[in-house]
Amino acid sequence: MTIKLLNNETDDLRVKQLKALADPVRLKIVRLLVQKNDELNCGEIGTILKMSKSAASYHFKTLREAGLTTTRKVGQSKFVKLNETAFQEFLPGFLESL
Repeated sequence: MTIKLLNNETDDLRVKQLKALADPVRLKIVRLLVQKNDELNCGEIGTILKMSKSAASYHFKTLREAGLTTTRKVGQSKFVKLNETAFQEFLPGFLESL
């Protein structure tokens, strides 16, 4: 068995990603994005999951900072999309399990 040691920067990112996915609300956001298979408007996600704008914003920021989602702004609207590459590198098969 070979043990691969990662550098601190990689470890820090993995910790952020695990913490982001450890929250039930953020896991619901990820699941919703997987089911829709497209980007969604932040307000639409908040409405579907019955969250306040401030709560939704907090969860979107956490997922974005962990590198698990990207956000695109058009005018005053923001659209969230999964960063599928990050999931494939970090947790292969995770998205398919949702």
